[in-house]
Amino acid sequence: MTTHQPVHDSSDPGPVLSPAGEFDMENVTPLLAEIETVIAVHGRVVLDASGITFADSSFLRMVLAVHQRTDLRIAAPSHRVARLFDLAGVDTYLRIYPTLDTARTS
Repeated sequence: MTTHQPVHDSSDPGPVLSPAGEFDMENVTPLLAEIETVIAVHGRVVLDASGITFADSSFLRMVLAVHQRTDLRIAAPSHRVARLFDLAGVDTYLRIYPTLDTARTS
């Protein structure tokens, strides 16, 4: 029996997901499902966080879990998301880029 293992080009950062709006424990699950689908196919993902207007600890927990499992790049986090990462002290741990272009090319 063979299994499909995605082939990853190290120069390709993966698809970009651009969620928008608020993410808390009530609605972070669909975003996680979308991220997991992309990871299953591509093995990595770029999260364009510029459109996120609110994020709580549920969102942070999800980001950290995804980060531990795969190559997660976070691009252009909104002020609120950047503040959440800073307050939690994970801004130096996560791969955060100031723009989508730098996340895709770094």
